[in-house]
Amino acid sequence: MVGESDPVRRECTVGIYRHDLVVAPQAIDGNGHVNNVEYLRWMQDAALGHSDRLGLTAATLVAGGRWVIRSHRIEYLRPAYAGEQVSVLTWISSVRRVQSLRKYRIIRSVSQAVLAEAETDWIFTDAQTGRLRSIPEAVSSLFEPVPQGEEPK
Repeated sequence: MVGESDPVRRECTVGIYRHDLVVAPQAIDGNGHVNNVEYLRWMQDAALGHSDRLGLTAATLVAGGRWVIRSHRIEYLRPAYAGEQVSVLTWISSVRRVQSLRKYRIIRSVSQAVLAEAETDWIFTDAQTGRLRSIPEAVSSLFEPVPQGEEPK
């Protein structure tokens, strides 16, 4: 975890990873609120941080694999503004032979208002060929899927 004076803080408890940040002024678009692209960036940062924390990044490299996003869906519910503290919660929802479904909930830290809900479908590929590949046991054993009934609200 980084210090309190740093703009980003990360936590992981019971399969749910929390990535805290302060909205930077450069994240604001012409409409006066956070640009949609920033939400995607936050999701990627949270997913990579979670993967690192679980040891998935290192295990994937050792296995000669690479994760690629096949698809994503995001529902924007409320805007965020410069200077606000935001938390990106992410968790692995399911793992199958070659893919993993990751979910996200982006919230305003002070009010706990949900700003966006999203998910990404990741596929496991061979780092050399780029072809789909079954997730090796050394990688899949590190996942901590969160059952639907235990997802954050």
